[in-house]
Amino acid sequence: MMEKTFTLEELKNFNGQNGQPAYVAVKGTVYDVTEVSAWQGGKHHGVTAGTDATAAIAHSPHGESVLGKLKIVGKLAD
Repeated sequence: MMEKTFTLEELKNFNGQNGQPAYVAVKGTVYDVTEVSAWQGGKHHGVTAGTDATAAIAHSPHGESVLGKLKIVGKLAD
């Protein structure tokens, strides 16, 4: 399967609201957080799904250690 490339505008649609999947981008990679209980409703500690969460994860207690458990759905357009 071809890897999907998301623009920031397209990524906004995957905000976990109204039945939409919840995706976040970190360092150019787009991850699916839909099934992560901490992301219910598309929000996690003030971060909203459908956004580039690179800066937020850099300041989070868990850092990037959680990313390995997530499904990669694509990449963020340059």
